[in-house]
Amino acid sequence: MSIYDFKVKTIDGEEISLEKYKGKVLIIVNTASKCGFTPQYEGLEELYKKYKSQGLEILGFPSNQFAEQEPGSNEEVKNFCKINYGVSFQLFEKIDVRGENAHPLFKYLSEKIPFKGIDKNHPVGSKLTEVLEKEFPEFLEGNSIKWNFTKFLIDRNGNVVERFEPTTEPKDMAPYIEKLL
Repeated sequence: MSIYDFKVKTIDGEEISLEKYKGKVLIIVNTASKCGFTPQYEGLEELYKKYKSQGLEILGFPSNQFAEQEPGSNEEVKNFCKINYGVSFQLFEKIDVRGENAHPLFKYLSEKIPFKGIDKNHPVGSKLTEVLEKEFPEFLEGNSIKWNFTKFLIDRNGNVVERFEPTTEPKDMAPYIEKLL
């Protein structure tokens, strides 16, 4: 099993194989439009613009699983990202990223790289931990996705090499990306 074995649907409904991205460095991220981490769209877009010519692709997967922070339709999500953050990287259809109905891609990613904890020194990290412990304690179990903007870094050969929790700002991923490019 490899990252390239998965098929996904773009935000416009076109089914594609991730094999399309063979030879590229990938960031695969679950996103939401009404989250405290939503401004990370800006940082992700900056990474994309900076490294696209060197072989970086960012694949964004909206999900409404975390406090219903992505309630819009695929079209609304696409427009929100374009208008508010100038997102030009590839977005995909809304999916579940954890639990019984999680897309197989995110089950695979979560199995490959375990949960490392949330940075409580991040301005939102301690609040997120508090919310998870109080409102969603089941989210803290195992290696599944804990919240929006969990980011996975994939090398040019399709290997899942790093996991960054929501408290990791996109700019802080740059040294890891540069090593793979």
